[in-house]
Amino acid sequence: MITGVVSVAILVSDAKKSAEWYHNKLGFEIVENNGHTVFVKPKGSLFLLHLCEKCDVWEMDRPGGRTGIWLHCGEVKMRKDSESGHLIPASNPDEVERTYHELVKNGVEFSEEITTTSWGKYAILKDLDDNEFEIS
Repeated sequence: MITGVVSVAILVSDAKKSAEWYHNKLGFEIVENNGHTVFVKPKGSLFLLHLCEKCDVWEMDRPGGRTGIWLHCGEVKMRKDSESGHLIPASNPDEVERTYHELVKNGVEFSEEITTTSWGKYAILKDLDDNEFEIS
């Protein structure tokens, strides 16, 4: 039976350069840097991002765009969406805003600035290859 997700591949143009960006800008740890196989992760996390440089299995794929990956800021709680009534997993809105401002100071570019919603706050950051991640 499947019990979790360990790694997600993110297409990048230069894996080594991207690993340095994730380390310097987001504070991620570089777990393995062996040519094509470069793994990074948030400190204290078991979840890995596999920064995948151009190879044959890409076919017509290319870096950039919404990844659908959510990077949480601190503890995650189920928060009630006041509009729909549904429960949504999200970080503390104050922690999201603090993280957003820290990342902006650190030179991280955002395609969507911090936004307040009925369930909390989020923003969309971009890496060197315009891969986009949600912080919320």
